[in-house]
Amino acid sequence: MAYKALQIAQLLLSKAAERNQELMSNLKLQKMLYYEQGFHLAAFDTPLFDENIEAWMFGPVVPEVYEKYAKYDAKGIEPPTQIDIKLNEEETTLFNNVFDVYNQYSAVKLVEMTHSEPPWNSVSPGKGNIISQESMKKFFLTRLA
Repeated sequence: MAYKALQIAQLLLSKAAERNQELMSNLKLQKMLYYEQGFHLAAFDTPLFDENIEAWMFGPVVPEVYEKYAKYDAKGIEPPTQIDIKLNEEETTLFNNVFDVYNQYSAVKLVEMTHSEPPWNSVSPGKGNIISQESMKKFFLTRLA
């Protein structure tokens, strides 16, 4: 079952505040959404969320989520007080594993990482330029171990 990207963003923001006692920036949030989506596509052959990911100058972006949190600029985003979704057990395990691996990196490092990966660097950067789910799935299948 695919969720809304904003729901997954809320989970990420909440988990970052809970685990790190720090707030996640919009830039980092966008990269975390990309990694969560990529590994979900590879592991389950279905998207975690329906919205497209675009190849913007600073890496992958979900425009709807970016716009929602744009007012925060580079500052940390306050986590939601309530989250309205619950992932199933398999999804939760994968979500937490991906979070634990990629959340340790700074937003700048995540930008560098995404720029070196085929799903982003095979698309011309710019608003409206979609990173295909197929290219993400193909790449992240090579990262599942």
